[in-house]
Amino acid sequence: MAAEGAEEFNDNPEFTNPSGCEAPEVANFPQPDLAVSEDMGGTDMADPSLAYSAPPVTGEEEEDGREMPVEFDRQWNLVNDNPQDFNSWTDLLQYCEQEGHLRASRQALGAFLARYPLCYGYWKKFADLERRAGHNQKAEEVCMQGLTVIPLSVDLWIHYINLLLGTLNMNLPDSIQRIRSVFEDALAAAGWDWHSDRLWDLYAEWEKEQGDLRAMTAVYDRVMRVPTQLYSTHYEKLKRHLTSSPLQDVLSAEEYETVQAEYMQNQIQAKKEGSDATAGEEEERPPGEDDPANDDKDSEEAVQKMLELILARREEMYQQNEAEVRKRWNYEDAIKRPYFHVKPLDRTQLKAWHTYLEWEMLEAEAANAVTEGTGVEGQEGSEVKEGIAGHRRVQILFERCLIACALYEEFWDKYAHYLEPRSLEETRSVYRRACEIHLPYKHSFHFQWAMFEERHGNTSEAQRILEALEKAMPGLAMVRLRRVALERRAGHLEKAESLLKEAVEENKDKPYLHAFYSIKLARFFHKLGKNPSRARAVLQEAIEISPDNSKLYLNLLDLELSGDLRLNGGGVQQCVSKALAAPLSSDLKILFSQRGLQFAEDFGTTVQSVLSIYEEHQKLLNDLGAKKRGAENSDSDDPEKMNKMDDDSGTAAPAQAVPPAVPPVPPPPVMGGDMSGYGNYSNWYQQQQYGGYGGYSNPWNQYNQYYPPS
Repeated sequence: MAAEGAEEFNDNPEFTNPSGCEAPEVANFPQPDLAVSEDMGGTDMADPSLAYSAPPVTGEEEEDGREMPVEFDRQWNLVNDNPQDFNSWTDLLQYCEQEGHLRASRQALGAFLARYPLCYGYWKKFADLERRAGHNQKAEEVCMQGLTVIPLSVDLWIHYINLLLGTLNMNLPDSIQRIRSVFEDALAAAGWDWHSDRLWDLYAEWEKEQGDLRAMTAVYDRVMRVPTQLYSTHYEKLKRHLTSSPLQDVLSAEEYETVQAEYMQNQIQAKKEGSDATAGEEEERPPGEDDPANDDKDSEEAVQKMLELILARREEMYQQNEAEVRKRWNYEDAIKRPYFHVKPLDRTQLKAWHTYLEWEMLEAEAANAVTEGTGVEGQEGSEVKEGIAGHRRVQILFERCLIACALYEEFWDKYAHYLEPRSLEETRSVYRRACEIHLPYKHSFHFQWAMFEERHGNTSEAQRILEALEKAMPGLAMVRLRRVALERRAGHLEKAESLLKEAVEENKDKPYLHAFYSIKLARFFHKLGKNPSRARAVLQEAIEISPDNSKLYLNLLDLELSGDLRLNGGGVQQCVSKALAAPLSSDLKILFSQRGLQFAEDFGTTVQSVLSIYEEHQKLLNDLGAKKRGAENSDSDDPEKMNKMDDDSGTAAPAQAVPPAVPPVPPPPVMGGDMSGYGNYSNWYQQQQYGGYGGYSNPWNQYNQYYPPS
């Protein structure tokens, strides 16, 4: 039987726990139907379904009085506390399997497959678990859900078919039709995979067991158009099959009639050519005897000639397929790990996938260009199918890649960009699979999905995506700002303001985040709300909570400078005074003092006010400079240094004292931008950045000729 001859496959190799492996939260997702199309013409990759949700277990199915295994709760808590630890998951599953507890195994496998749905071996284990318990229908449901998630898994398709062969009554016509339908679904989903040879062979052998040799021929004819690893083996099996049975039994009626007609035409042509050469030498027959009937079609010579015609046609298909295989052989040979694994791939493997994908996309573009150049309208259907096959092959390769590279954002991004010009729904499906299953914590890809939805007019979906991301990753400021920006672009200013105010209130116990959101809210009030008083109130409240945050003072100064200075000129000096009284560094205080003096010089109403500010600035320079010099000279009391200086004084001539060089320190940047020309005072005055506190008076020496010395 085909079921007995089918190869059983082991589970994935032993997994190890990588650092930073990401997995989604356990969730119940709607179960989509399996995507099926005829003759592999264009199967859509089905959206994934997560964990198998077994129906409530009744007393007839499960011994309700049996408690969970002793160690189950402990190991279950381990995987829930650290769901990224793959080893803990495998330990839990192994323990449940050893205990043979159905309910515990269901719970563990369901949660595990929700996080790692590409591990086809555990879908097989789940189905076997249900079958051993006598729940054949549930075993089929498990296989169908697994195939919905991994439609390219040849192993899982074969496991599903073997399950049906072992549970269905094959004496019923409906069972045979169902098996054939599942085979067709399997070929439509995974038949174009490079490693799909076992599936094709199983189908052909099953048709032979059913006694349908014509169907077996049709299966081999189809695989001769698909580049697979064992393409030459299929061709040899096809030739043995065609030569081992009568042609009427292995060929369809249409093909047999076509070949027979071609053979007869060749015979007529040969006789005509022979008759011309032997004209007048025809054999005479007795009166009344008719010409012998043409029964060459049943002769051995006729069968041999027809077989040659049949094999010649297959040879042409084989040569075309071999050319496609040779193009891909080196790319396929470079792929060392085609299955899912949580361990990272090395750079060589990642590069191999990138190179293969780029080449396959170029091949599809070339095939499409040829199809369009010849004009699709009026052409044979084979040319149109060839163009579709190019795109189909690219999709298959992407889906294969995203099994092995499911945890790599770059490949999901490449796939989405490839699909977007062709199908928005397929692109949306790619984003959903990546973000909801494999990359739940890759916020950048969630942002890209939200931008995709917003760009195509689906603002509500973009809002849902960002809101779900913020729930999964609470406290991430970038997500909140993306939500605010989305609401602002949609014209929902009240909602945007509400999100910022909520962030400010929620982070009062986190001064740095509170200051960050306060600056954003103040700029929102100032730039969009045209309400500087509310912006000023927000910044002043934030300064009370974080008096040592220089960015708050800088943004407050920006706010005061951007207003009408004739009405609120004192606000600038008040901000400067507040900054000078705050627990800020000496460099920052001098920076604020410089800006206050420059403002007074540019916009002061009386010379007395300018002189007053100038004197305060000079006093600040002297005070801070004295402190700095005292700190630099504090090491002079060190006895060892004093002794060293005494020793050197006897051998070296005293040198002129040189002040220590201090590397230039640029002033801190201003958050929020527009300072109306006050953004970079160092460039304005062309001074060396804080090269020594004595140097602060140098840029102001020009004022000594205008102002009296203090």
